[in-house]
Amino acid sequence: TFKRKKYLVVKKAISKDMANFIYGYFSMKRRVAKKFLDDRYISPFEEGWGTWKDKQIPNTYSHYADNVMETLLVKVLPIMAQETGLELVPTYSYARLYKKGDILHRHKDRPSCEISTTIHLGGNPWPIFIDGTGANNILSGSETTTMVKPNAPEGVEVQLGVGDMLVYSGCELEHWRKPFEGNLCVQVFLHYNHADGRFAEKNKFDRRPMLGIPK
Repeated sequence: TFKRKKYLVVKKAISKDMANFIYGYFSMKRRVAKKFLDDRYISPFEEGWGTWKDKQIPNTYSHYADNVMETLLVKVLPIMAQETGLELVPTYSYARLYKKGDILHRHKDRPSCEISTTIHLGGNPWPIFIDGTGANNILSGSETTTMVKPNAPEGVEVQLGVGDMLVYSGCELEHWRKPFEGNLCVQVFLHYNHADGRFAEKNKFDRRPMLGIPK
């Protein structure tokens, strides 16, 4: 299925108990980070505590390479390999705690995200849409601008339960989310490269010396 469609859904990829634990952990970390920022224990640029300055979804708490998420990145690797039939190497994790009104615009991913998954960890469900044809990504300096072609397909709506994951080819398939109507939703993106691909060595651990440390 993955080789034909370049995406698939894996039900109960992680247990609800594990998803609930990570959901509680990440929600608490957000509260602690906000307290530390408000009381000036940390600066807004302290990467180890996450950020509200993500350019893709501003003012929403997100975290690159949180240690728990990086551990999950490794734990899920055998499932990713089994479901895709590919030999993969982990690059990085990225988690967000979405709020009402957030929107993830239609886009493709950068080279460190050749094969990716998003896992629903808890909160209100929020479908993700995926399609293989509707946009051109034009690089302008270090930024990526998405131009949606006229009459682009509406895409396939994927609804994930807690612990379910969508596996997809992030550099080839456009994916997006419509405005979030719930109150909060915690999702984590786990990214991998082909083990024998052209980015495997260049983007090892997303160009970090090891997993678990900031970019």
